[in-house]
Amino acid sequence: MAKSALLKSSIGKKYWMALTGLFLCLFLVGHLAGNLQLLFGTQLQFNEYALFMTTNPAVKILSYLTYISILFHAIDGILLTIQNKKARPVGYAKNNAAVNSAWASRNMAVLGTLILIFIATHMVNFWAKMHFSNMPLQKITVEAQPGNSQEFYLTSGWGQDKFIPVQSVDGENIVVEGRDFYYVKPAKIKFAEGYKDLHTITIAFFKDPKLGLAFTIFYVFSMAVLAFHLLHGFNSAFQSLGANNPKYSPAIRIFGKGFAIIVPLLFAIIPLYIHFVK
Repeated sequence: MAKSALLKSSIGKKYWMALTGLFLCLFLVGHLAGNLQLLFGTQLQFNEYALFMTTNPAVKILSYLTYISILFHAIDGILLTIQNKKARPVGYAKNNAAVNSAWASRNMAVLGTLILIFIATHMVNFWAKMHFSNMPLQKITVEAQPGNSQEFYLTSGWGQDKFIPVQSVDGENIVVEGRDFYYVKPAKIKFAEGYKDLHTITIAFFKDPKLGLAFTIFYVFSMAVLAFHLLHGFNSAFQSLGANNPKYSPAIRIFGKGFAIIVPLLFAIIPLYIHFVK
């Protein structure tokens, strides 16, 4: 009974769906806070955020937990859909779906599938490039006097190591591997860490002359899908966990609607601003 209740029963699956879903809502808030620096922050602030998110040990653990939650949430949703269809293979004789349930609740599987497609493409375009590609490091140009400028790598080091002249990275005395700077002679010693320029990559992605508009439309459409998914999913998660107290349920419903509208809307504004304004 315990084994089937946790892993096989529809009730057990709904508990897991609720818990992973609410955890992913927290992830959305954190991810949004970082991405909003594309609107309100500087290039350095966004790249510092990206460096922190990919190097901090605690964040790495949360990232792995997020990946697992996404997979578990998706698989659990598929299994629940299959299980529900098996439980009722033949529809009722009189069934007015539009009256009996909200559109989002009847199409959660479709909405979830579209979100999963978006996550996969999003990770290929940004996450994979950040982790595995030879992404350029952030540079700044300093003009000592009119007509005389010099490029520097901006790093997380201190003092002189904060700014490294681009021409000093010669492959013989100083080399850069990924985001790490090394003195080669007399020994290979790391002395600074640069910032992968995810800011420039992101701006270029949405402002691409050929596909930037298509990327922007796809992103905004995906956020609309997310909004419908959250409209039903947020309240459903609390119901699955038994939080149906008449005192708190109205507040949860109001907060859920606000969350489902505001969070995807803010995400959608970012590519729109980059493509049409920035």
